[in-house]
Amino acid sequence: EVQLVESGGGLVQAGGSLRLSCAASGVTDDYVIGWFRQAPGKEREGVSCIRNSDGSTYIARAVQGRFTISRDHAKNTVYLQMNSLKPEDTAVYYCAAEAFGRYSGSYSASQYNYWGQGTQVTVSS
Repeated sequence: EVQLVESGGGLVQAGGSLRLSCAASGVTDDYVIGWFRQAPGKEREGVSCIRNSDGSTYIARAVQGRFTISRDHAKNTVYLQMNSLKPEDTAVYYCAAEAFGRYSGSYSASQYNYWGQGTQVTVSS
């Protein structure tokens, strides 16, 4: 059974940094682990994802140059380092996982079946 537990959200001023963690259990190298976010009144959107088999990553254009995804493969933990945060980054951030296979992946939320409980990130101006 796949379980995902996020941590690291909070309140930060614009320009500040936060690091989110996603502790994943039950995932194998067939899985992609992704970070998604959902702001009030908006659809859930892909932020970044990493393929467990080879560490290949995807980062959304809106956060390129500010956010970085990384992993500790031995600990089955994926991190999202968020720098230069903006008020528009305010959202609930979710960790998700799906078994796409060793050489595939997706950043579409609708294709992920395993989700964490979410962690609130609030950026004040």
